Amino acid sequence: MAAAGGERGRTSFQRRPGAGPRPPALPGTRPSLRHGQLLLSSGLPSLDCVLGGGVAVGTLLLIEEDKYGLYSNLLFKYFLAEGIVCGHDLFVASAKEHPDKILKELPAPLLDDTYGKELGDEAAAKSEDSQDSMKIAWRYQNLPKMEASPTTYTKFGHYYDVSKKMSPELCQSVKWHSFYLHEELSSEPKMKAWSMNSGYARLLQSIQKIISQEGFDGSDPQKKQRNILRIGIQSLGSILWGDGVCCSDNPEDPHSLTKFLYVLRGLLRKSLSACIITVPAHLIQNKAIMERVTNLSDMVVGLESFIGSERETNPLYKDYHGLVHVHQIPRLNSLICDVSDTKDLAFRLKRKLFTIERLHLPPDLSDTVSRASKQDLAGSAKLLSSGCGAMAIGKKHLDF
Repeated sequence: MAAAGGERGRTSFQRRPGAGPRPPALPGTRPSLRHGQLLLSSGLPSLDCVLGGGVAVGTLLLIEEDKYGLYSNLLFKYFLAEGIVCGHDLFVASAKEHPDKILKELPAPLLDDTYGKELGDEAAAKSEDSQDSMKIAWRYQNLPKMEASPTTYTKFGHYYDVSKKMSPELCQSVKWHSFYLHEELSSEPKMKAWSMNSGYARLLQSIQKIISQEGFDGSDPQKKQRNILRIGIQSLGSILWGDGVCCSDNPEDPHSLTKFLYVLRGLLRKSLSACIITVPAHLIQNKAIMERVTNLSDMVVGLESFIGSERETNPLYKDYHGLVHVHQIPRLNSLICDVSDTKDLAFRLKRKLFTIERLHLPPDLSDTVSRASKQDLAGSAKLLSSGCGAMAIGKKHLDF
């Protein structure tokens, strides 16, 4: 009986014959603890936290550009820079600027041995914030903090210094492919496949060719070293792509963009790849087209910059440069998605770091706030979403 019990103890921990294969061990990836999907970092750890741990392999991340495209371009470069640091293959497509120029302007990574030197000013700022913690409204004290600055070295997700450029040697250490729309259309005559315009059709053809030839779809069983393909498409749907969705409410070709996304998502699903796309949503006049674009994406994050708006000078938003709107998060191997614990998100660009943080209301009872400022804060609190809670107006207390 003892021998039989020992035999059962040894076999009870064996892997079932019918169990599915384990996720491949690929550099720069990790399986999700919630749904088991293979994840890779977006290049911004605070954005990974918002997305439920990272960008899942085989999915599409859509970034709705801010008005001037400054901050969305940063997220685009973070995604590509993370791919270079992790040794992933890159495919960069653009109609606005040449991919070679984009790669030359990627931010430099902050490695573990440079944390103390590069982020010494950040630590000093944190110490000042801790001294003023009593001035922050008590409802924010118990909120979990988002990962906005490095504390310990981790292999998943890195940090980057936006004030420095990545070294050419590091950029050339990975294999990358480029697609510049102007060169592609001028080199060969126009083609129209999949019932869409020539720009989108040629881009799909290039992506499909790389996925097939490089073995990202698993078609090459002889390939021992498997890798991830990161696809970055800048300002898709802009006027340079020629479909007219940014020019009129009733464009002549309203379906090419949605057809492109439909076919692209099918290519991503059957390959070891992930894609980030920036779209000038504020220029697309037909909102029905933008709704279809959102539905054809897996993750949708919008950036609202304060540049040129009344919020730029509003004391309520003095510590931030814009708002972050999470419109969609995918449902991966489950019936529900990983919903963030807060919807009030903002971003700010520091001297070296771009961070996404929770939007905190300034303390109305602070001794440094004048009476005039209190009235301005009370009036401007109406601009916040309902998730921020109701703020005191006049001399009334906060209503929680």
